[in-house]
Amino acid sequence: MPELDEKRLSFKLVYYGPAQSGKTTNLMQLHDLLSPECKGEIMTLETQNDRTLFFDLLPLGFRTASGLLIRLRLFTVPGQVAHDGTRKAVLSRADGVVFVADSARTQETNNAESFQNLIDNAARVGLDFDTLPLVVQFNKRDIPNAVPEPEVRERWAATHWPLVFATALHGEQVVASFEALLRAVYRRHAEELTLASRHGLSEDGFVAGVLR
Repeated sequence: MPELDEKRLSFKLVYYGPAQSGKTTNLMQLHDLLSPECKGEIMTLETQNDRTLFFDLLPLGFRTASGLLIRLRLFTVPGQVAHDGTRKAVLSRADGVVFVADSARTQETNNAESFQNLIDNAARVGLDFDTLPLVVQFNKRDIPNAVPEPEVRERWAATHWPLVFATALHGEQVVASFEALLRAVYRRHAEELTLASRHGLSEDGFVAGVLR
């Protein structure tokens, strides 16, 4: 559930996926593409063995016509199996998730294991996976051994989550993935938070406020 008081509403959004799938690249591209007035500094914790050992944080915000400050905090989780405790901690209280899969044929097992880990950890931290706003992004579409898009779509055809094909390194479909998540988050929480009736904030207004 988003954090809400009289003047501020905060959403926590998490980029999840296997190691080196492009989670950090997504956040860095978003930081470059979004308007300066609605974004904060991006923080990256790096080590010798992993570009993002713990998480990145990219605070975004805008104010509605009613004066409510909408704040979004974007995180990534470490992809390595050894850091599962950190993944659970970052995932805790998440209001939406972008699962970033690696399009390489050789990474199919890692993708599947990471997605199952997301399901398992969501349960462990008390998230209802069936209602959790989720977008599945297949990244690195520019690599030679990428699984063909029709094959990916066929495999995911029975699911209801938005499916986006991206090349985050070049900024392709990074914003589209984020927009899909924003729309899913709005639809999940708009009624209970009276975003439209009390604050005059429509779904398009919510997206435009962040992506302006």
